[in-house]
Amino acid sequence: MEITVEITASLIDQVFTAQKKQSLIMRQSTANQRIALLNKLMNWIKSNMEDINRAIHADFKKPYPEISITEIYPVTSEIKHAIKHLDAWMRPKKVHTPITMLGSESYIHYEPKGTCLIIAPWNYPFGLALGPLVSALAAGCTAIIKPSEMTPHTSALVRRLVEETFDRSQVAVFEGDVDVAQKLLAKPFDHIFFTGSPSVGKIIMKAAAEHLSSVTLELGGKSPVIIDSKTDIKDAAEKIIATKLLNCGQTCVAPDYILVHAAVKEALLHELKENIQKMYDPKNKGVEKSKDYTRIVNGKHLKRIKHLLSDAEMKGAQIYWGGYVNEEDNFFEPTILSGLSEEMDIMHEEIFGPVLPVITYADLEEAINYINLKPKPLALYVFSKDNEMIKRVIRETTSGATVANDCALHFLQNELPFGGVNNSGVGKAHGHFGFLAFSNEKAVMKQRIGLTAVKPIYPPYGIKSKKIIESLLKWF
Repeated sequence: MEITVEITASLIDQVFTAQKKQSLIMRQSTANQRIALLNKLMNWIKSNMEDINRAIHADFKKPYPEISITEIYPVTSEIKHAIKHLDAWMRPKKVHTPITMLGSESYIHYEPKGTCLIIAPWNYPFGLALGPLVSALAAGCTAIIKPSEMTPHTSALVRRLVEETFDRSQVAVFEGDVDVAQKLLAKPFDHIFFTGSPSVGKIIMKAAAEHLSSVTLELGGKSPVIIDSKTDIKDAAEKIIATKLLNCGQTCVAPDYILVHAAVKEALLHELKENIQKMYDPKNKGVEKSKDYTRIVNGKHLKRIKHLLSDAEMKGAQIYWGGYVNEEDNFFEPTILSGLSEEMDIMHEEIFGPVLPVITYADLEEAINYINLKPKPLALYVFSKDNEMIKRVIRETTSGATVANDCALHFLQNELPFGGVNNSGVGKAHGHFGFLAFSNEKAVMKQRIGLTAVKPIYPPYGIKSKKIIESLLKWF
């Protein structure tokens, strides 16, 4: 075992050194050269769709259509978006020259940060490993990917993809557990992109601080849903169930809990139950027999969610629907809870599973205050026909994103920045924002030779220069 660890550490050293050298070459790369790498990635994905489906299904029993929507499409759309816009993103951006700098010109030059580390999570092990890679390649960086050991089939597939597509001096994959992650984090990467929990995000940030590496941390948290009395309840319930139960609730932007106006609570509970049955049990044979319902990733996480549910029940929560668990198959039935209180663990921990607490409120201020007393969420969803109410929620709450009358769709909108705030994340990703995350926005200024606007205020400070400085302070 010790020999394996030593070999791994040595190999990490070799690859890291090779990527540092290659990053100096890639710094000079053109848009066409970067697009060629992105096209190689796209071609591998298109040629190996069945293998991708099989690997992810082996880890989750995830249905193939869901794999296409949530794992493959986000990557391919990200590639297409980057290819379309990369030339414009790379172009130096000229900025305004103030009158006090007359004669000079200034612009922003986008250069790759260098060698980057991408630590991917287990919940979307394909999409969240390769999505950041698209941004890294678009920015001209080299990258090492550390996939999750909790999804071994997909992890092996990602390694195969990279080995068959790139030279390891450009992109490499290191599989393994925490020990491998720690060895990678000991290296002075130019940027670290991590997707996972806030608790692990803090560990990543501490490791990055040792080398002053910049970070993008896509974390999570408890993303709330607000439903007011003027909501189309049927429409809201359908959208909430579709996104909550996607990947069996193991989604960072899944609705975590609902704050519903007391006047429409019963109607909402009914519609939530109806939509579970419509989507996952239309023939009334039980959700467990549905081919469209994913499983929890492993027994450890199933037991964690089961504990949250039992703790809530013990402290007074009522199961409105669901609650059945089959540990042998990692099956956790969609579950709707009511009668919640702040003493329950489920109201403080991110659920990351198919349990949906429903809490009532009397007026909007109460709901807003409830959200603002908790850590800032990755996403916030608000359902209402009242545009003023929606504007108030946007204005008076803080979150990585706010979506009105739907859930989670913003993740697929490449023109929007994706990321959290404070506890739910640091930095933004996707599209141009992903390109910027892996780029250094270098300030460049060119001054004319000879007389300049600032030379008249050089020392010694005589009467004339003092008057010029006074004018600067007064008028500019």
